[in-house]
Amino acid sequence: MEDIITALATAWGESGIAVVRLSGEGSVSLADKIFTGQKKLAGQPARFLTLGRLRSSDGELFDEVLAVRFAKGASYTAEESVEIHCHGGLLPAQKCMEELCSMGARLAQPGEFTRRAFVNGRIDLPQAEAVLGVIRAESDEALYASSRTLQGAFAEKLRSFLDDITELAAFMEVDLDFPEEDEGYITKEDSEIRLVDMISAGEALLADCRSGLILREGIKTAIIGRPNVGKSSLLNALLKEDRAIVTSVPGTTRDRIEATFTHKGIPIRIIDTAGIRETIDEVECIGVNQSLRSIEEADLRVWVIDAGDELSEEDMELGGRVSSMKHLVVLNKSDIPQKISLDQLKKSFPSSRVVSVSALKSDGIEELKDIMVNEITGGIKVTGGYGVTSRQIECLSAALTSLRETLKIVSEGLGDDLAITCLSDSRSQLAKLLGIDATENLLDTVFSQFCIGK
Repeated sequence: MEDIITALATAWGESGIAVVRLSGEGSVSLADKIFTGQKKLAGQPARFLTLGRLRSSDGELFDEVLAVRFAKGASYTAEESVEIHCHGGLLPAQKCMEELCSMGARLAQPGEFTRRAFVNGRIDLPQAEAVLGVIRAESDEALYASSRTLQGAFAEKLRSFLDDITELAAFMEVDLDFPEEDEGYITKEDSEIRLVDMISAGEALLADCRSGLILREGIKTAIIGRPNVGKSSLLNALLKEDRAIVTSVPGTTRDRIEATFTHKGIPIRIIDTAGIRETIDEVECIGVNQSLRSIEEADLRVWVIDAGDELSEEDMELGGRVSSMKHLVVLNKSDIPQKISLDQLKKSFPSSRVVSVSALKSDGIEELKDIMVNEITGGIKVTGGYGVTSRQIECLSAALTSLRETLKIVSEGLGDDLAITCLSDSRSQLAKLLGIDATENLLDTVFSQFCIGK
């Protein structure tokens, strides 16, 4: 029998209500030990809110609450469950959980309620992971994408994909087991047609997933450049607020500043980095090293150059560093006399997209936002996708790689046994994605990202 777990389902702090959740066999009886109403919760209909009071183990009443019980099979976790709606604030909910734990419950681990929902078969693993996507959505499109996955649309596509692969593998197994049949159960041409169709469908699904991942995770963007070129001013202009300190003193920003804004439904996670230059200052040196790390980790680098200054050796060195990475060149300070022109920059860095702005006056900022999004999306509208995680993208990509290898083996006539092995690898990746025979390590990884109480 699973333990009875309890946690606060709402955020800590002062609010209208604070909801304490219990789940596990015996939750109703346990809640009745501290809940006093006209009837015990056990005698109330399921899903029926009832007014009552909470009483401590020493007999003191400490809150007036609403409580509701959920029957086994008809709750979030598919277990017997209770919710107690306390007054908002730190102490009432905390006291409620302390009393419940003193009587046999234990505090839930992060994501344990959703994990139990998965283990008990109420939701599949893609749906479980989509719960976190719904919680963390930062735009309407991100919310819709995660909701599609939560409703089971993504898992339905995956199961259909898995069934097609399994069917082909079964046909090939028959031919391998009964080689005396002249024509075989499935011809080479039919196998090739099936594989081409499956790869095409898988690639379309992967494209939808990548759109959803952008909506869920956002575009990680590093603002880089040497000191005093206006990086912090650009951050403030993008956010439309004074998030970073701006002075005329080079090296003002010594630590990474991170913030997020949404443009065209896509979260853009901006990192304002310390100016990159040679320095003997220990603190500034740490900031420069963080900046170099941000360049490597970012999806997009926005390299800021001061239009009122000549190109320096540091600029040329930084240009060489980012030339092979996805980046934009922003010629800042267009509102002052120019010492560098757009044409000069395009000639010096022919592979770079160059945009002219004035961060101080917010000139060209909206155009820059459009270009930032287009650099990652390729100008394709990111809608209609599925809210997925990087783990799920990796599994689906690996499954497609195995299918392509299968097609190559079949086309070159290298043998059904090799083809079946590759099909098995593809099926394993999809099974891992769906959470079929999921390992404890996988579940620990997935649910450790959740908050306590979900």
